Amino acid sequence: MKVGIVGLGLMGGSLGLALQDTKLVSHILGYSRNLTTCEEALELGLVHEIASFNEIKECDIIFLAIPVEAIIDTLQLLKDVGEHTTIVDLGSTKAEIIKNVPPQIRGNFIAAHPMCGTEKFGPSAAFKTLYQDQIVVFCDTKHSDDFHKDRATQIFSHIGMKIVFMDETAHDKHASFISHLPHIISYALANSVIGQEDPKSILLLAAGGFRGMSRLAKSSPTMWADIFKQNRENLLSSIAIFEKELEKSKQMIMDEKWDELEQWMANATTLHKIL
Repeated sequence: MKVGIVGLGLMGGSLGLALQDTKLVSHILGYSRNLTTCEEALELGLVHEIASFNEIKECDIIFLAIPVEAIIDTLQLLKDVGEHTTIVDLGSTKAEIIKNVPPQIRGNFIAAHPMCGTEKFGPSAAFKTLYQDQIVVFCDTKHSDDFHKDRATQIFSHIGMKIVFMDETAHDKHASFISHLPHIISYALANSVIGQEDPKSILLLAAGGFRGMSRLAKSSPTMWADIFKQNRENLLSSIAIFEKELEKSKQMIMDEKWDELEQWMANATTLHKIL
């Protein structure tokens, strides 16, 4: 099977490395509009060769590991692929992407969201075990042909992923709380500290709590701006709920209701029984 990967950063590059360990794949082609990215991906061995977009279109399976707005644009360029070419997007939002899949290739298309990643980005961030033992969500597969559904299932299973099926609307709502809200909070926290503290103090005093919570603010602004745009309504809803909890804690502190605050925090620790 010949694989084409559009986007050679953390997700695409890690996928290229993982696929090289399977017997399903004979050749992996990579594509990026950034020449430096292409050169780095080759040097790191993320793909076997860099290809033109037309060569990518001739692959058996094409993965779109690019920002979600770019996924929609790129799908318009894939309208003429063959009926046996499988197209898989790896975007963090699903409803808007699915809505914009050209009808000519809806049967070819698999909407997938691998629930994994790090705050790092670019080819150098890629590593072979990113997908191992992680979950990938498939959405709206009722409109995907069985041939392509089976092929995508086989690929993800061989790189060690567990497949979960979910409605795209439910996916985007859940993702807004579990993934997108933590990122926007991390960016807000980082900007709050940057505006108040000098870099030397940050380096000197920042301990595990701040480092852990601000880690996500290192993520690609380009990628996350697109995600926030596509999942705007769900994100705004999750922010509003978070703001209510933050305001509740603020009021308890102002009113010196320490027992209530302790109970509020104790309730929050029950999350770890789930995780």
